[in-house]
Amino acid sequence: MDFIKTTEQDSLYNHLEKMTIKDLLLNINNEDKNVPLAVERALPQIENLVEQIVEKLRQGGRLFYIGAGTSGRLGVLDASECPPTFGVPFDLVIGIIAGGDTAIRKAVEFAEDSIIEGWEDLQAYQISEKDVVVGIAASGTTPYVIAALEICNKNNIITGCVTCNKDSPLSKTAQFPVEVVVGPEFVTGSSRMKAGTAQKLVLNMITTTTMIQLGHIKGNKMVDMQLSNNKLVDRGAQMIMSELNIPKEEAKHLLKEFGSVRLAIQNYNHGNR
Repeated sequence: MDFIKTTEQDSLYNHLEKMTIKDLLLNINNEDKNVPLAVERALPQIENLVEQIVEKLRQGGRLFYIGAGTSGRLGVLDASECPPTFGVPFDLVIGIIAGGDTAIRKAVEFAEDSIIEGWEDLQAYQISEKDVVVGIAASGTTPYVIAALEICNKNNIITGCVTCNKDSPLSKTAQFPVEVVVGPEFVTGSSRMKAGTAQKLVLNMITTTTMIQLGHIKGNKMVDMQLSNNKLVDRGAQMIMSELNIPKEEAKHLLKEFGSVRLAIQNYNHGNR
């Protein structure tokens, strides 16, 4: 079967410059509605990948995202949100982008075309077969990502991917591919749109499901979140109030004393107060 890069096909809309603001917004929104349906079709693939990630992280491994451009930025974003949300170490989920941290804000020319730098970037973290590497590329053809996964496979490192084209070279390289086929973009080839939204949804699902499985959520609350601002301190106090049925001031005192919602509740229940 020939590989068709649907993310590069012509938009279903034309003469965009002649549309009113209202029509532009309406049509973009109509296209965006297709994204969660595409994600739904990929749920079995996402489940297979998450099962591998959970198992490896339970054994002390790490999750790596590796990508270029928009895909790389989305991986860095999802990884960077895990410590404050779930209270996990900053090096449990690691996002790597072609061209380094500079590329987060400014495109680094031809960084995605290197077939050696992806593996070199992973080696900087002493990657091993305990870890999982997920390549992110809307096109499914990014050399930086594909080459890195190929070497991971040779080194018995589990590989997955998130792409928006079916039967892409990346999908064929990854052991656990996730293909979210969203079709042509509203602006032809602008994969920061539907493809980027799809990738963001999938990455949210991967890390959130993994962290719940690893025990970082109690009930439906982020009991291990970092108390890094007043809003989160207040949220933490509300969690403790609800769980222990105590006044707000006592909840705040417990939170200040023990430094986390989980520890505050545990120590209260064990009489350590």
